[in-house]
Parts: sequence; C-alpha cells; structure tokens
Amino acid sequence: MSTTTGKFRTTNDFNTIVLERRSVKVYDPEVKISREEMTEILAEATRAPSSINMQPWRFLVIDSAEGKAKLAPLASFNQTQALTSAAVIAVFYDANNTEYMDEIFGKAVELGYMPREVMEMQLQQVKPYYANISASELRDVNLIDSGLISMQLMLVARAHGYDTNPMAGYDKEHIAEVFGLDKERFQPVMLISIGKAAKEGYPSYRLPVDTITTWA
Repeated sequence: MSTTTGKFRTTNDFNTIVLERRSVKVYDPEVKISREEMTEILAEATRAPSSINMQPWRFLVIDSAEGKAKLAPLASFNQTQALTSAAVIAVFYDANNTEYMDEIFGKAVELGYMPREVMEMQLQQVKPYYANISASELRDVNLIDSGLISMQLMLVARAHGYDTNPMAGYDKEHIAEVFGLDKERFQPVMLISIGKAAKEGYPSYRLPVDTITTWA
C-alpha cells in the first residue's frame, strides 16, 4: 500500500522497499527533508537489533549549507552526493556506549518490557562481559550493530519515499573533530546520503544464491 505525504509517495510494500532500492549518486538539490520527518526516520531506524540492545550507533545529520561546506572537503570521492542530497547522515558508533547500560535496562523495566529480576540477572552477566572484552572485539560488535542500523535506515528512508547511497569514500580520520565530536569516542562507520533522485540509480548484478550459499 502506498500513500502520498507531501511531495513524495510513501509505501509499506516490501518488494517496493527492498527490491527497488538503488544507490543514487545525483539528487534533486531543491528537495529538503524537515527535521521533524528526519527525526521520524531515525527513530524508526533505531528499531534495528543490536548486541544486548546496547544501541551503539550515533548520528550526525548534515543538512545545512554550512554543514555541507564542512563535509565537502572530507568527501572527496562523493562530492555530488554530498552537495545535492537533502542531507548526509554520518553514522558513528560510540566507544563509550556502555555508559547507557543502566538507562537502557532500567527503562525496559519501567516500561514493562522486562521484569526487574531479569534485568538484575542480565546486568550481572553483561557488565563483567563488557568490562573484560578487548578493544578489537568491542569494535567488531559495534561495527556489526552499526551496519545493521545503517541498512535499516536506508530501507526506512525508502519507505518514506526517499533515495539513499551508502558511502565509505571520505576522511574518516578527521570527520568527527571537524564537526566538534570527540574523535576517540565517536568512531566513523559510513556516510549515507538521502534525498530524491534526480537521476535514477542503476540496477546491479547479484551473485546467484547457489554461488553464495552452503547448505548443511
């Protein structure tokens, strides 16, 4: 089922959302996304799963002319997407995300999602685990979780009638500090441009399931 909201057609049809998604390189620069709608998109994306529900992802939404001017020198391989899209969402993971552990579990109890005794049992297991996990192991967990939400974000955007493109070609070393973030704490994952395509993305070949799957 599709509905028209504002200028664009939203949809909850699975095939339209998933099978017709394309990576778009050129956007209509006149199209803007309100911060209210962007907040809705991000909130819906945060329903993605994460390890022990720790939600390590953090977003930097670059939607102003000033923000894009800062981003442009950092996104040298993706200038067109950065400058023509309605916004670029920089996805980071928070290396200190365990600071929110008590809030996450406590709110789950408060909202009736989890019995208190289950929370206490899980925290007894989870806190020592995170206290002893190596930095490289923690990075792996956070990157997997951030990848999950990044894909979900692109599908949610599609459901809202927008196009996207994930980008890895940017200056990961400096992006956090350029935008005033603690570069040790906030680790870059990817950029995602979002807007309305001025030029449709191309379909792409996918390897057959028989090539990529082993049955056991």
